[in-house]
Amino acid sequence: MSGIKKLAGQTIWYGGSSIAARFINYLLTPYLTYTLDDRSDYGKIGLIYAAIPLLNILFTYGFETAYFRFASKQENQRTIYSTASLSLFFSTIILSLVLWMNQHWLGEATGLIDFPTVIQMAIIIIGLDALSTIPFARLRQQGRPKKFAFIKVMGVLINIFFTWFFISYCPAALQSDPESWVKYIYDPANSPVHYVVLANVLQSAFTLLFLWSELTEIELRFDSRLWKQMMLYSLPLVIAGMGGMVNETLDRLMLNWWLPGTEEYKHSQVGIYNACFKLSILITLFIQAFRMAAEPFFFKQAEGKDPQKVYARVMKFFVITVCIMFLSVSLFLPAWQYLIGPEYREGLGIVPMLLFANMFLGIYYNLSIWYKLGNKTIAGAYITIIGALVTMVINYAFIPTYGYLACAWAHFASYGVMMVVSYTWGQKEYRVPYAWKKLLAYLVIVALLFFVHLGIQKISNNIYVHLAASVALTLVFIFIAGSVEKKELRRLPFFRKSGAQGPI
Repeated sequence: MSGIKKLAGQTIWYGGSSIAARFINYLLTPYLTYTLDDRSDYGKIGLIYAAIPLLNILFTYGFETAYFRFASKQENQRTIYSTASLSLFFSTIILSLVLWMNQHWLGEATGLIDFPTVIQMAIIIIGLDALSTIPFARLRQQGRPKKFAFIKVMGVLINIFFTWFFISYCPAALQSDPESWVKYIYDPANSPVHYVVLANVLQSAFTLLFLWSELTEIELRFDSRLWKQMMLYSLPLVIAGMGGMVNETLDRLMLNWWLPGTEEYKHSQVGIYNACFKLSILITLFIQAFRMAAEPFFFKQAEGKDPQKVYARVMKFFVITVCIMFLSVSLFLPAWQYLIGPEYREGLGIVPMLLFANMFLGIYYNLSIWYKLGNKTIAGAYITIIGALVTMVINYAFIPTYGYLACAWAHFASYGVMMVVSYTWGQKEYRVPYAWKKLLAYLVIVALLFFVHLGIQKISNNIYVHLAASVALTLVFIFIAGSVEKKELRRLPFFRKSGAQGPI
């Protein structure tokens, strides 16, 4: 259990900081959805932030995972770090110049051709974020979570401050005093979208400054042989990453491409979908936090004794945790809805489906260790291509009729297919004794509890009845899982310290 204890500690640090950072950043969702007068502006923000992660995949080309893979096996850490960093530095310059010279393409793809400065700032964000990738990975690989947490949280606070500064403070200052100093840095003719993206540019720039000491550790030491090995390992991850981002973010762009109606209508529908999508963020945050801690952890565990049993235990506790989180969001959605503005709540019906889809995604991330450990990253590329095809086919076929509801279905189907394919394929290549029947039972139980709650909502309109039912149904699942996993729980350090008996 020491391995799981260590993973839990790393998840708290890396994951806790990531959750804290993204949750603080999430406060921008209620702020913007309540503040922006036109919900199409929030849709435009969703479109630009759908394109940025896709391009980040190209700019980083899987070198973060490659760095973990090679740094966990080789002794010459400084050469590995410098080779990876120099590779990203030069490629970022080249790719940024190419993208800058073809920025009209990015404007057309996002439907923001009339916002050239927004497109230019997005390119700057992509470049700065790419440069910080390996320094952040080095902090994780060296087990320095405090600095990692500080930089992540500070970056988000800077973003929030400047977003508020430009969206709220500057217009108010100019209105009260047209000669205020604010007029030198703020132009009311610019769209709010412009200033939201500008705040992100400042965040990315400050983040890179906070990583200065890691940047100064980069030496002019480039091992071409090592670089070729890392590229061979990482390039399939680019395909996998692109497929993953197609599933995660491209639906906003596809909604804008294929939904009938005027540009303003399409942008407003993207805004509704983007706001409701954010309500599934709790599970997404945990998955991202877990993934950040688990990736280096899994590689290190592979060198130990019987790592498959550790992976199976991790999967079990992971599924139980995300099931509890699903119930905590879906059953209490009447409360969570106030995190977005009233004009966006017509899309709340898609949230439970998105939550369940993200549970599938988290399970898939756990399962993906088989092809990463076996240097078979091309398998990950194939699986994500399958998922991306499912996403694109469903969205293309159903967006014109069902709008953003089709995007939610596509998420659910795509991640479900990826999960099943990865499990089936992975068990043939690298068998892990997952308790799949038990895990499937947990997923079925939470789905049934959710539908029971829907039935109670239809029978009674009393909010207190809904609240009591939500609490009771969540406790029912915790009781079931706790009873089934009683022996396993007794082996955890917390229960041993509290006096519980059980085998170590």
